[in-house]
Amino acid sequence: MSKIACQRKGEPDLSLPSKDMMAAIAVTRFGLGARPGEIDAAKSDPQGFLTAQIRREGADIPQDGGESASVRFEQMRDYQQQRRMERQQKDGEDKTAANAPKDKVMAFKDAQRDLREKVGADFLARAQLGASTPASFRERWALFWANHFTVSATKQITSVLIGPFEREAIRPYVFNSFENLLTASSTHPAMLTYLDQAQSIGPNSRAAVYVGRRRNGKAGLNENLAREILELHTVGVDAGYTQNDVTEFARALTGFSVGRDNEDRAGQFMFRDNAHEPGARTILARRYGQGDIKQGLAVLKDLSADPRTARHVCGKIARHFVSDTPPKSLTERLEKRWMDTGGDLAAVAKALVESPEAWDPTPTKFKTPYEYTLSTWRLIGAQPSAIERLAPILTGLGQKPFSPPSPKGWAEDAQTWASPDGLIKRMQWAQGFAAAVADRTDPNDLAKQALGERLTPPVAKAVSRAETRREAFALLVMSPEFQRR
Repeated sequence: MSKIACQRKGEPDLSLPSKDMMAAIAVTRFGLGARPGEIDAAKSDPQGFLTAQIRREGADIPQDGGESASVRFEQMRDYQQQRRMERQQKDGEDKTAANAPKDKVMAFKDAQRDLREKVGADFLARAQLGASTPASFRERWALFWANHFTVSATKQITSVLIGPFEREAIRPYVFNSFENLLTASSTHPAMLTYLDQAQSIGPNSRAAVYVGRRRNGKAGLNENLAREILELHTVGVDAGYTQNDVTEFARALTGFSVGRDNEDRAGQFMFRDNAHEPGARTILARRYGQGDIKQGLAVLKDLSADPRTARHVCGKIARHFVSDTPPKSLTERLEKRWMDTGGDLAAVAKALVESPEAWDPTPTKFKTPYEYTLSTWRLIGAQPSAIERLAPILTGLGQKPFSPPSPKGWAEDAQTWASPDGLIKRMQWAQGFAAAVADRTDPNDLAKQALGERLTPPVAKAVSRAETRREAFALLVMSPEFQRR
């Protein structure tokens, strides 16, 4: 075993496990589960196997339709207009709509189905990439950031933008600077619609005066984006900011919007100068002079460089990859690399791989339903073939596609997913999956391919003594070793 020097007096001696064990950890903890032969491929240099997946151009892009956010935004607007016409016809409120050709008025149904299918195709393409990629550390890293900067299909107009959001604002920047990732996500139409920023108007702006919306000095101001950037995306809820900081930040962000149908930047980020709240701001003890779009961008820049952001986000990285209660030394190691490099996410990813705490053989992280199903497909070298099959599975397991329940994103702790009801549902799915695929597999070989050195004698014995291949397969994927990483 190679020894790692202690960082400070009193810190426990840290040592790396054998390369065979490290190969299993590299694939099943840092990655999304072992594909056939993948653990063997990582054995010669497990850390190098992971660092080779870090690249400046970002994460892989799922092979979906590739439509931009602006195209999807326009399609959603057309659908909403058609829906309004249908409602007017049904209610008899609009003679024009009532007399319109039926095929035009009812076209909203086709548009609705088309948009729903596109959202499904976005998610399926992402899942197929996760199930088949040979670079699953890179994919897990991208999924972490997509969950950190959550947008959800719980809001209809946002649902069609989630695929483009990940393609345009997340994946290209996951190994870039955190500032660039924060700015790209905060100015994307998906985030602006999900958190209602597109409609935020400064109470003393020209737009507020023009439309006569002055009400107690707060007309039209929406604080959702400002609050979530502070609480979730950057410094964290314990950073000591005040309600006044939130309000002032919201004022700095006024004008961040999405182009309307009749504008040049329809469906794209657009700064509306007439909606921006005039005046200087003080946020987290920093003063920002009046400067239109530059004011909000300056706040984002300073938040990115704030040590509290490094502490908050690096803590999340450590919890995602290593443990619900990660060692303090790991979080501090990541923080230091973050601050030394100005939030260079490629450097932080490399620091994670280099950290001995991340290679502790004890598997403590419990897979989410998405991770669990993907790792099972990866185990047999396959991928989900249809969203109609995948979506009901994930919904039944508690993780409906593209639908985290709040801006906090999906929970990642064992307490959330390892409930008795959740385990029963996993068992039912595992048995059904085994009935479809297990007869074509060698369970004993599959167990070795799935877990490598992490395969324990009790699990190996249970698999080898199972009465049928289906039973053996279900026992394997329901084992604690497979469900944890």
